[in-house]
Amino acid sequence: MNNIRNFCIIAHIDHGKSTLADRFLEITNTVDKRKMKDQVLDRMDLERERGITIKLQPVRMHYQGYQMNLIDTPGHVDFTYEVSRSLAAVEAAVLLVDASQGVEAQTVANLYLALEQNLTIIPVINKIDLPAARPEKVKKELVSLLGCGEEEIIEVSAKTGKNVESVLQAIINNTPSPEGIASDKAQALIFDSEFDEYKGVVAYVRMVSGLVKADDKIKFLATGAESEVLEVGFFNPDYQKLDKLSAGEIGYMVTGLKNLEEVRVGDTISSVKDQAKPLLGYKEVKPMVFAGIFCQEGDEYHELREAIEKLKLNDASLFYEPENSPALGIGFRCGFLGLLHLEIFQERLKREYNLDLVITTPSVAYKINKKDGQEIIIHSPQELPEQNLIVSVEEPFVRIDVVTPKEYIGAIMKLIQERKGEYLNIEYLEENRAILHYDIPLASVLVDFYDNLKSVSSGYASLNYEFLEYRPADVVRMDILVAEEPVEALSTIVYQQEAHQAGKRIIRALKETLPKQMFVVKLQAAVGGAVVAGDRLSAVRKDVTAKLYGGDVTRKRKLLEKQKKGKKKMMKAGKVNIPQEAFMAVLKR
Repeated sequence: MNNIRNFCIIAHIDHGKSTLADRFLEITNTVDKRKMKDQVLDRMDLERERGITIKLQPVRMHYQGYQMNLIDTPGHVDFTYEVSRSLAAVEAAVLLVDASQGVEAQTVANLYLALEQNLTIIPVINKIDLPAARPEKVKKELVSLLGCGEEEIIEVSAKTGKNVESVLQAIINNTPSPEGIASDKAQALIFDSEFDEYKGVVAYVRMVSGLVKADDKIKFLATGAESEVLEVGFFNPDYQKLDKLSAGEIGYMVTGLKNLEEVRVGDTISSVKDQAKPLLGYKEVKPMVFAGIFCQEGDEYHELREAIEKLKLNDASLFYEPENSPALGIGFRCGFLGLLHLEIFQERLKREYNLDLVITTPSVAYKINKKDGQEIIIHSPQELPEQNLIVSVEEPFVRIDVVTPKEYIGAIMKLIQERKGEYLNIEYLEENRAILHYDIPLASVLVDFYDNLKSVSSGYASLNYEFLEYRPADVVRMDILVAEEPVEALSTIVYQQEAHQAGKRIIRALKETLPKQMFVVKLQAAVGGAVVAGDRLSAVRKDVTAKLYGGDVTRKRKLLEKQKKGKKKMMKAGKVNIPQEAFMAVLKR
C-alpha cells in the first residue's frame, strides 16, 4: 500500500485537465502510442464535440514502481457534484491554473471542496507555452490563494509535455499513501456506476479496507441488496480484469445486479458474512432547476422511463418523478443542477436512446408555508395552492462568486443588481483582478444570466454559484386564458411586480403562433382573477357577399350583419384547440 498514490486533477473549465491527463498516460505508457488521441479520457461523443468533460473518469498508471490512480474531473459548475465525489476517493488534488487566464471562479470553488476533504494540494500552472502566458503574475495569485511558497508551484505545458514528469514526481513525493488494512473487513465506497448491456450494473469503487475478489458474496449497506461479484478490475482506461481489489485501490466491480435502484452512489459495499460499518458517503445533492420531459410520441413513455433510469445510474445528481400534463401527456418532472446539466441530459437521451423530446421551461422549486401549518415544496406552477391558503412563499437563493478584471466591476455590479442581487463584498486577488460575492435568487441566474455576464465583461468574467437557503419571495401564479378558458399547461410563477411584462411576452408569443379561428379569440394573462395583459386574435373572414351582383346595398348590409351575429355567438361558445407549436413557443425558454 505504500506504493499506491490516488489523486485527481481539478481546475476551471478549459484550463487543460484532460490534456494533462493525456500526457500522464503517454509518459507512463498506459495507452499505446497508436491508440493515443486528444482527450483519451473523454469517452462520450458529446464530450469530444463540445471539448468539455462531463463525466469523471478513473484510470490506473504505473510509474517508477508506483501504482498511480488518477480521476479526471469536469470543470463546469453544473458538474461540481462529480468533482466532490472524485475528491472523496483520493488523497491529493493537482490544482491546475491556466497561465494566461489566472485563477478563476471554479478554481476557487474546487479548491475549497478539496480543502474540506483535507487533501494534499499540488499547485500547477499550465499553458506556459502560450504567447499570452504570464506565469509570474499567476504565481502571485496562487500564493495569495493557497499560502504556499513560489518554489512549490510547478510550471508545465500539458500540450507540449514540457516539465510534466516533475508533476508525477511531486505526486509521488507529496501524496500520502492510502490508509486502510487489507486484512480488515471489506469496505468499498461507490463513487460512480454505469449500466453495461452485457454485465449489468458496474460499480466504480475505492477500496477503503479489506479486499474483494470474483465470486465473493457482497452486500450494499444502504439499499440492503445482496449479490455475487462477477468480476473485479481496474481502468486502463478500459476495463482490465484483476484477481482481487484490495485496500487503497480504485477499480470497478461487476455486481451482477440488473435492478438499477439497488446500486447507489455513496453507498458502501461490504461482505455478506463479515459485514463492516457503512462509510460516510456523500451529501445528498439538491437539484436546482426543474423541467418537464415528455415524449413527442405518447407511446414512447416506457422507453423514456428506462432511459432515464439508466442515466440516473451514471448521473447521481439527477432527480425525477412521473408527471402528467393536460397538454403534453405523461412524462417526468426532472431536477438538474443547472441549465448545462439539463442540456447534456436532453442530448444524451436523444443520442443514446433515439428519443424525440419536448422540454418545458426550466423553473426552480419554491417552498410554500400554508395556513394549516404545512410546509410543502413545489416544482411546477400547477402545484401552487390558492392564494388564500398561503402564508408565505420562499424561493431558493444562491451565493455567486464572479472573478473579473477590475475594469468590468461596474458593469457587472449593475447587471447583478438588476437581477435582484444582494451585495456582500469584493476581494482582490491582485491589483487588477477581483472576486465579487453576491446573494441572488436562483431564478435570476437561470436563463440568460451567464450569457449577459460574458457580454458585459467582454468574456473575461467567470462565475461559480452554490445553493444558500430559501428566502421569502413576492411571487404569484399567472394563468393564461385563451377564449376565456384557462390553459393549465401555460401557467407560470412570476414576481408580482413583473407580472405585466411576463404576461405581455406570453400573449405576444401565443398571438404569433395560434392559428386564426372563425371568431375573435381573446388572449389574457391573469393573476388571481385580475387581467394583467391581454390581446385579441382577429377572426378569419369568409366573403359572404361574393355571390351578390348589383342590386340594393341593403342586401349586402343584411348579409354582413348576419355574419357579425354568427361570429358573436361563436365567440361565446367557441372552443380553441391549441396546437403543439403554440405550447412550444411559450414553454421553450
